[in-house]
Parts: sequence; C-alpha cells; structure tokens
Amino acid sequence: MSTTVSDTPRPSASLILVNEHNEVLLVQRNTQARSFAGTHVFPGGNFDADQDTSLAMTAIRETFEETGLLVASPVSLHPLNKSTLEQARHAIYERNLDFRTFLRCHGCETDLTSLYPFTTWVTPLIIPRRFRTQFYITFLRESLNTLPCEQRIDTVPTPDGGQEVISTCFVRPSLAIAEFRKGNINLPPPQYYLLDTLCQLLTGNINTRDQRDKVLLLSQGPFGRLVIQPKLHRDPESKEEMFLYEGDELRGGPPGRHHRAMVKRKGTVFSKIDLRRNFDIFKDDLSEVFDITTAKL
Repeated sequence: MSTTVSDTPRPSASLILVNEHNEVLLVQRNTQARSFAGTHVFPGGNFDADQDTSLAMTAIRETFEETGLLVASPVSLHPLNKSTLEQARHAIYERNLDFRTFLRCHGCETDLTSLYPFTTWVTPLIIPRRFRTQFYITFLRESLNTLPCEQRIDTVPTPDGGQEVISTCFVRPSLAIAEFRKGNINLPPPQYYLLDTLCQLLTGNINTRDQRDKVLLLSQGPFGRLVIQPKLHRDPESKEEMFLYEGDELRGGPPGRHHRAMVKRKGTVFSKIDLRRNFDIFKDDLSEVFDITTAKL
C-alpha cells in the first residue's frame, strides 16, 4: 500500500520552556503515537482554530494539556489548585472545555509577548505526516514573575496519563544531547538542533539576565525568523545521509558553507545526528547566511 505525502503541512507550535536552573522542559511522546512515537520533544501540537487565537496560544495550550504547566498568571487573589488544574487540562484535551473559557472563568491571563519566536521547521517531504512548526522560547521565572510565589500557578510538570505524553522532565540541554548520543533517548533533528544551539547560551546553573538578552537577540534577528525546510541528501561517495539546511553550499550557499546534519536513522528514529554549522550565530551576518537559498528549496 502506497503512502500519501501531504503537500500542505499542518500548522503547529512548540514551546521551549527554560527554568531558573537553565533546564528546558522535554516530554516523551507515547510510544503508540502516530507521529514521533517515543521521542523526546518540546511540548506542543497542532493549531486549533476553535480554541487558539494564535500559534503562541497553541504552544501555551498544548504545554498545559501535555504537562499540566500553565504559562499564565492569575489576576485574582485566589490561585488555582492542583485538582482544578488537572480536571481542566483533561477536559480541554477531550474538547469538553474551551481553553479560552477556562482562562476567563478562572481569571487567568496569558502573556503571549513573553513567548519569543525561535525558528520555524517544516517536515521534510520524505515523511508522510507533515507539520509547519513554529518554535517559541520563554523563561518560566519571567512568565510568572508578576506575582508572589504563593500566588503562582503550580510549575511542576506532570505527564497527561499517557494520552500523548508518558513522561516529563526539566533537563539541561547539554545533558539531553549527551543522553541522545548514548542512545538513552531519541531526539528528532529540530529538537537536537535547538538543544545544541541552547548549549552555547544556557551555561551554568542559574539563568541570568545576560543569557535571556542573548536569546532575545537571536529571536529578534534572522535566526528567530528562520524557516528551516530540511532536504535529505545522500553523499554519492560515502553514502552517508544528511539533512541540508538553508544556506548550506549544497543548497545554493557559498562554497565551504556548512549548515547540515549528518544522520543515521531507521525511518523517523534517529541513532545519530551530527550538526555541522560553520558560522557564528552571533557574530556572522545571518541575513546573508539564511536568505541565500530562499528560492532554492
């Protein structure tokens, strides 16, 4: 039976949530999931026109459904308790409760401006179920810092009972990369790429203003607006597979420019991802790096 490849990727969003210890939130998807089964990813999912006013709202809603962590602040003096949160997240997942209605009824406000764009990824044509995923990054301590600790919504992530997620954890980006290389977890290429990027930014055990400023600098520049549409390429000599990203010399970039990932995979399960990016995302003119191959996809 032939596999039908979708020409139009579904719009979706994913949230990179950084805590005060420079750890990022990862979830492990259900091993029976239709897409990315068993992989460790940032929480996220498909845009729902009935509930979401934007992709940023999608990222917040999906994070709440999958982990119970609500990136919002209560404007009333009576914060939500764990029981109310758990009942709400499951009702929203089952579509028995509208997310915006939940927020309004409980006096919660989402600060969408605290979510910063951090690249968009389009699933390669080789994969049947395709998505156009807008990644955002936000900082837990900033998104909830308008209230005293006793009024903040619970910030301990929990899985959703196996509906989509079987485990949740905050982990240092460098440790997640190390665990992938040991074969202990499975990361898709977008997550690997962004975790590898964050390894350069989130150093030390305490998240600092300087680190947040650097993330914001990337978000507001060409990097944050980058749309990455990986193109699978097989080296004719070594037969090694690689994903070519925008700006690579094999995608129309200047000679010697590498923006690629050498991979070993079985279908959508990756046993090796080796990111090769020979430009400095802070010092080089990224508008030149990334705009070269816009018309050469």
